[in-house]
Amino acid sequence: MKTIIIEDEQIAANNLERLLKSVDPEIEVERILQTVEESIEYFNHTTDTELVFVDIHLADGLAFRIFDKVSINCPIIFITSYDRYALDAFKVNSIDYLLKPISKEDLTRALNKCKFFTQKKGNEGNITQEQLKALTQGMQQKKYKSYFLIPVQNKLIPLNVNDIAYVYLDDKISRIVTFNNETHLVDKPLDTIYTQLNPEYFFRANRQYIISHKAIESINLWPLSKLNVSLNVEVPEKIIISRARSTEFKEWYIR
Repeated sequence: MKTIIIEDEQIAANNLERLLKSVDPEIEVERILQTVEESIEYFNHTTDTELVFVDIHLADGLAFRIFDKVSINCPIIFITSYDRYALDAFKVNSIDYLLKPISKEDLTRALNKCKFFTQKKGNEGNITQEQLKALTQGMQQKKYKSYFLIPVQNKLIPLNVNDIAYVYLDDKISRIVTFNNETHLVDKPLDTIYTQLNPEYFFRANRQYIISHKAIESINLWPLSKLNVSLNVEVPEKIIISRARSTEFKEWYIR
């Protein structure tokens, strides 16, 4: 299956390509595109793509601009950190909407759905209103954690997520830091913790940090179009957001 990935973070694109090949060895990633403009140029001259994975937030804007300029007739699977764009995604030829970090199970389900739709005669991969309703209802019902259970001696103490200022990875150990500067060790990978927090209020700044919207004190410009985010609590090191993710962060911050 000839596949295109539209993703402005090269590491994320490479990880997705590896995950795709582990799920379906017949997947052939023909090209990785990184911007809206590059994608428009590519699809203006290409019509044989069979599947597209596209991140919604790209370095030069939202990916929906691509579909305003070109017609992509193959199935599309959106990947993003937010679930608020679901309805916009299904206005184009989208068959699924995966929240980052993408699990192997979710990707397998999406690929199976792709095969199902493309095999249906007369549908050509387009999603029906009934299917749209079922998919978006499933997203709206997604639940995020309100509390984490923190082990303290021989007890489990509930920690309200509203008290979390940030979560960071320290020597492969996830630590939750509260607004009153308490630190709690959590026996879960940072990726797993992020999927359990509402992305409206928490942002994955980089590989080491998840930050709360309420904890942000200032945003400082950094060389090479990066951002340095200062919090209203102590942090062990500077929180730097890459150029590739700075647009996504700014849109999240002023939501």
